[in-house]
Amino acid sequence: MMELLTADVLGLELWQVLVVLLAGFWAGTINSIVGSGTLVTFPVLVAVGFPPVTAQISNAMGLVAAGFSGTVGYRRELKQSMAVVPVLTVASLLGGVIGAFLLTVLPERVFEIAAPCLIVVALGFVVFQPRLNRWVKARRATEQGEGQPVGAFAGPVDQADDVPRGPVSPLLWALVFGAGVYGGYFVAAQGVLLMGILGVFLTGLLVHANAVKTWLSLCVNLVAAVFYLLFAFDRIDWVAVLLIAASSLVGGSVGAKIGRRISPTLLRGVIVAVGLVGLAVMLLRLVQG
Repeated sequence: MMELLTADVLGLELWQVLVVLLAGFWAGTINSIVGSGTLVTFPVLVAVGFPPVTAQISNAMGLVAAGFSGTVGYRRELKQSMAVVPVLTVASLLGGVIGAFLLTVLPERVFEIAAPCLIVVALGFVVFQPRLNRWVKARRATEQGEGQPVGAFAGPVDQADDVPRGPVSPLLWALVFGAGVYGGYFVAAQGVLLMGILGVFLTGLLVHANAVKTWLSLCVNLVAAVFYLLFAFDRIDWVAVLLIAASSLVGGSVGAKIGRRISPTLLRGVIVAVGLVGLAVMLLRLVQG
């Protein structure tokens, strides 16, 4: 009875609803820790039957909720980063608009071909993130000297010298803009990409880079969502949006707690495994199509 009711109301079978809800929760959790939540939700949406562009648009809109909950968790570090946040926000917003525009105007076949390539790139960021983080930490340790807290979870910072300071360099602005274009078009691993950029080029501690990353990712997803509402309303699947929004909102709010209990290696392994399944599904559809 429940399965029939679900199919009548949502157009999905009960198992599909449960899988999407679980993916949304897991994506919200991942986004609060390292990013890359889309590598869970996007392949799942494609696997349960959503067309790739519809899955991408609906997924980006649904994950806005996770961005809000994650940003609230970093509100103190964001306040400490206000010397750079406004300028970088403009870069992300402009890039997000361009990326969303490209997604809506290019033929769907282009995205079907590009999406597998972008998933491979995104998975590469996930796989090599530990090495990148080690390099960033070593660089920060050299610059700040021994005894300074380093790491994405270093804790609250009160010393003025440890907070991001302006002005924003043209190179940093351009890189954040490029990440915005990527995020507006594909979203997946946008957070990992931003962490790599901010960890290297942003002053302050990694906790600030993580906070700014969470905020900028939210900005890109939000501006893309508005763009989709205005210019791609017919491609939005509201069932997918609501399922992902509800579950990712919960996942985002508890992500930090869960993240402290889960092995980062296991977490990355799950991301890569799900991403590879989604990649296989899209390649199969591409060959058959």
